[in-house]
Amino acid sequence: MPWWVKTLVVLGIWGVMVFAGVVAYFAYDLPEISQVAQFQRRPAVTVLAADGSKLARFGDMRGETLEVSEISPDLVHAVLAVEDRRFYSHFGVDPIGIARAAWTDYRTGHMRQGASTITQQLARNLFLSPAKTMRRKVQEAMLALMLEHRYTKDQILGAYLNRVYLGSGTYGVDAAARTYFDKPATEVNLREAAIIAGLLKAPSKYSPSANNERAEQRMAVVLATMVDAGYITVEQAKAVVNQPAQPRANPSVEGDGRYFAAWVADQVNAFIGPNHGDLVVHTTYDAKMQRAATAHVAEILNGPGAAANVHQAAVVIMAPDGAVKAMVGGRDYDESQFNRATQALRQPGSSFKPFVYLAALEAGRTPDDLILDAPYKRGKWEPKNYEPGYMGEIPLRTALAHSVNTATIRLLESVGIDRAIAVARRLGITAPLRRDLSLALGTSEVTPLELTGAYTAIANGGRAVFPYGITEIRDADDSVLYQRKGSGAGYAIAAAEDANLVRMMMGVVQVGTGKSAQLADRPIAGKTGTTQDYRDAWFMGFTADYVTGVWLGNDDGDEMKRITGGTLPAKLWKAIMTDLEQGLPVRDLIPLQPAAVQDQAPDGPAVPPLPTVETVPLDGAPTAAATPAPGVPTVDTTGQIKPEAVQKEEDQDDDKDVPDQAPSNKPDPIGDLLNKLKKEQ
Repeated sequence: MPWWVKTLVVLGIWGVMVFAGVVAYFAYDLPEISQVAQFQRRPAVTVLAADGSKLARFGDMRGETLEVSEISPDLVHAVLAVEDRRFYSHFGVDPIGIARAAWTDYRTGHMRQGASTITQQLARNLFLSPAKTMRRKVQEAMLALMLEHRYTKDQILGAYLNRVYLGSGTYGVDAAARTYFDKPATEVNLREAAIIAGLLKAPSKYSPSANNERAEQRMAVVLATMVDAGYITVEQAKAVVNQPAQPRANPSVEGDGRYFAAWVADQVNAFIGPNHGDLVVHTTYDAKMQRAATAHVAEILNGPGAAANVHQAAVVIMAPDGAVKAMVGGRDYDESQFNRATQALRQPGSSFKPFVYLAALEAGRTPDDLILDAPYKRGKWEPKNYEPGYMGEIPLRTALAHSVNTATIRLLESVGIDRAIAVARRLGITAPLRRDLSLALGTSEVTPLELTGAYTAIANGGRAVFPYGITEIRDADDSVLYQRKGSGAGYAIAAAEDANLVRMMMGVVQVGTGKSAQLADRPIAGKTGTTQDYRDAWFMGFTADYVTGVWLGNDDGDEMKRITGGTLPAKLWKAIMTDLEQGLPVRDLIPLQPAAVQDQAPDGPAVPPLPTVETVPLDGAPTAAATPAPGVPTVDTTGQIKPEAVQKEEDQDDDKDVPDQAPSNKPDPIGDLLNKLKKEQ
């Protein structure tokens, strides 16, 4: 035997051994491919509004398991066209597709096209992680070959179509068809098939529920690909593209209550534990109230708020028993799922002051008792009022109505910091509170939800509440797993003190800083709040029917343009409450009380006439920024509305410039896409 033949034989043997070793290395931890028949999903949680209508659904949804022959041919062809048009001719790995993708990537200079077949995608989805490593790619190819060896093409394609993720928690084409179009996958038409197939590239980005325009654009790409693959004609594609866009239901949330829905869904495990199946969660949500709140927030942020550097908002609407009826957690849930109503800790400014005045009433003060409004200084800390000048000795009701900082600080000194903290705790404030005199100016951060809950205790006659959104949880068999019982934490304020505080807060709206919130047909009470450098602006208020908290500001603490609680927040509160109160009878804020309850509060502990400071603030008192930082609060900016400022804002509202829509002269999308596809072949 010639030496070169021997050499080739030896090299061949070694090559086979090396190849076998490589295969063994990558194959030793491959999973059992019989798992292709198994499917596991997260439990689905369906959230219902108070009227029983569907608000949202979380978790995974799977439709009927269908044979390929049962699925709409248009849908099968659309998927094959965009994902693997040589599926029925390759052996699990597509060398032609790999070469085409490599050539396209070389020409463009970057990765533009993938070459994974449907079989490879199924192997990856079922058995492997999405990590882009060489080991995963090799194992993916090996599993694809094994699947092709054990199963028929239709079985592989059917497993893929029944399992692939298509956005909004849907797995499989039948679940997607039912979710997006309210019909099974057996009945979808060409247009719907192209939209579903378009989701394979990026389910969240091209979801028709999240962005109709983007979904339509992707649909046109799919149709052009189907033309290029020979499944449909150009005329068929153009006929679909020229059809008017059809409105589609949001599969995730009906309406605009996504912040509320996510808030209640996050609480489910705390009520029933993490190990559960599919659930139905009944809530307090009111779609009509939510639409009103969302619409008016958009009007403010897109109108006068845009000119005043106001980019975010939070709104909580609560019933007197603590039931959360609606919630706005930000300007756009699609842009940011961070819930500013429940998660954002912001300084409340002067909207914290009612707790200080309630502490004084409980200590024996009356609304007509006098307190000094004069310059105040402790060390380097010298807080000032929003309006220039001082009024001397003024009644407590006047100090609260006009949000006088120096008077409120003196009042806190007099009644004691611990007493004011205890009041806030009883009413539901759980966030950490600073034990110094800056507490009077609202420098301790709270969430809009808990501040609204605390105001609810004032509004309902003194009963502390636990803000809640869930009333009942049932499993898939309709068995009750949780049902809300009880009415809250009981009375936290005596009737006399509560009545006096409500009257004082009515004065805020009648003659003080909250006049912009006045409703034409019924009494209201509330309080404005603004923090240093106009970083936060609040209006917290209530009628006899609802308590609503409004916050405006910026996530990064950027300064707004002289926006105080008495300007845009009060206007937003008024707009929302005007809608909420339509058709409701007018009722007094203070229900009839026993004869013993007068404006004069009952006898209480004696209050020393001179300040007794429990904890003197250090020289570095906190600022009123979104995150406390060393510094001195030179001013709490809550104050009366300047008439000229109000007029200016009203002029902005009236003179909003809305650009006309330009006529659409779109080119032929199918023709353009086909030309592009041909160039890339």
